[in-house]
Amino acid sequence: MTAFSEAQGSEPSAGGAEVLSNDAVERAVKNYIVESFLLDDGELDFDTSLIESGIIDSTGIMEIVSFIEETYGIEVDEHDLVPENFDSVSRLACYVVGNKRSNHSETL
Repeated sequence: MTAFSEAQGSEPSAGGAEVLSNDAVERAVKNYIVESFLLDDGELDFDTSLIESGIIDSTGIMEIVSFIEETYGIEVDEHDLVPENFDSVSRLACYVVGNKRSNHSETL
């Protein structure tokens, strides 16, 4: 796996093309948050509320949005900036994977 693939949270498929897995995106997003917000790895579980725990504020959300857009090549719409999508690592990963799948099926 390339460094870019690892940062992106994609894994090679049987056909050689890289596909996003929820687990890989969770790891990539968690690593980004831990490094960017200077946390210990043990301070952040995949289901920890990023807002309620005080890990991020509105500026932090925008930093995460930038990371997601740059890393995964998706555009985060304003109406998507809700806790259901951005309040935990797990929710972020589901949002990214779902968005990529939705965009992929639209292009077929």
